[in-house]
Amino acid sequence: MVPFAGYEMPVSYDDLTVGESHKWTREKASLFDVGHMVQHKLSGPAAVALLELITPASPASLKPYHSTLSCILHPETGGIVDDTVIAALGPESFYVVTNAACRDKDIAYISDQISKLGSINGKLDWDVLNDQGLMALQGPLSAEILQKVVAGPGTGNVMDLYFGQCRELTLKLSSGSVSPPVLVSRGGYTGEDGFEISVPAEVTVEVAETLLQSAGSEKLRLAGLGARDSLRLEAGMCLYGHDLDDKTTPVEAGLSWVVSKDRREKGGFHGSQVILKQLKRKEDGGGVSRRRIGLVIEGAPAREGAEILGPNDQVVGKITSGCPSPTLGKNVAMGYVASGFNKTGTSLGVRVRGKLRKAEVVKMPFVPTRYWKEGSGTAPM
Repeated sequence: MVPFAGYEMPVSYDDLTVGESHKWTREKASLFDVGHMVQHKLSGPAAVALLELITPASPASLKPYHSTLSCILHPETGGIVDDTVIAALGPESFYVVTNAACRDKDIAYISDQISKLGSINGKLDWDVLNDQGLMALQGPLSAEILQKVVAGPGTGNVMDLYFGQCRELTLKLSSGSVSPPVLVSRGGYTGEDGFEISVPAEVTVEVAETLLQSAGSEKLRLAGLGARDSLRLEAGMCLYGHDLDDKTTPVEAGLSWVVSKDRREKGGFHGSQVILKQLKRKEDGGGVSRRRIGLVIEGAPAREGAEILGPNDQVVGKITSGCPSPTLGKNVAMGYVASGFNKTGTSLGVRVRGKLRKAEVVKMPFVPTRYWKEGSGTAPM
C-alpha cells in the first residue's frame, strides 16, 4: 500500500506481480478500484455555459449518454488545470470525472468559475458525488464478465454499448438482490476494452465481490496502481502532474483533438486566444516550441526527469513518464522535446543514471488500443 491523493492505494496484490497483472489485463480482465477519482454532476440551464467556458469541448452537441475526453483550462494561458471525462446525461445534465490528485485545486477552480459565471445563464447545480464508488473493469473479457451479472433494464446487452457511451444498468448481486442503478461507461485507462462503473457507496464492495465471484479467478483478478500506470503508458495516455500540468497546453501535449471543430471556429473557452493560435500552421504564425513524444530507449529504463539529448548532446527535453513495457519487452517513455526533434524516427539520447542511452521517437500508442467501437467492434483507436 502507498499513499496516493489522500488515500492508501495498492500498488499490486499478492497473487500477481505488477508485470503479471499488466499481462493479465491485456489477456483476460482486471478490476481496479478507482474510487479515489472525483465524480461530479452538473445540472441546470447554465451547465453547458460553464463547461463551454472551462473546456474546449462542445457539451451541447453531445447526445444523451455519450461522453468525450477533455481538459479543464486556465484563463489567459490555456494551461491544463486537469484532464477530464464529460458525459451527457441529458441536455442540461452532465457527469464529470476529474483526478484525485487535483481534487482541492479543481473544486476551488470550479467554485471560482461558477461564481464568476453568475446567474445570467440560469440556474446551475453542482454536486461532488462523495457517496459514489468507482471501479474499472478492463481487458478483453470485460464485456463477457459484466454481461453475466446485468439485471436490466430489458436485456441490458452491453455489446451495443460502444466506446465513449454510458448507460444506467442494474446488476444481479451475489446476495441474490438487485443493485440500485449504476452508471456504466465503456472506456478506461488501459487501452483495452472495458468499463468504468459508478456505484452507490453502500453496494460498492458487494458489486466488486459479485464481479470477482461470478467471473472466477481464471478470468478476473484485482489490479493495483502499478499495472494501471504501465498499461496507460503503453496506451500513450497522460498522467496529470507528470505528462500534463498547469503550464502545458493541449497542443503542446499532443491533445489538439480535444478542441472540437466548432470551438476552433468560435472560440470562447479559457485560453482560446493562445490555443487557437497554436493550432495554426507555423507559416501562419502558429505552432508551439515543444511537443510531447513517445520514445523507445535502449538499455535501462528512463524515469521522470531524465534529460533528452539531441545530436550534439544538447538538452532538448525531459522525460515525464517511463517504464519497461511488459507487452513489448522494451523500455518506453514519453516526454517533451523542442519542436523539430519530435518527428517519428528521430534518433535522440536519454541520460539514464549518468549514462547516455540511445532512443528513437516513435508513434503512440506504443501498443494498439482495442476499444469496442461502433461499426467495427474492437479495433485500434
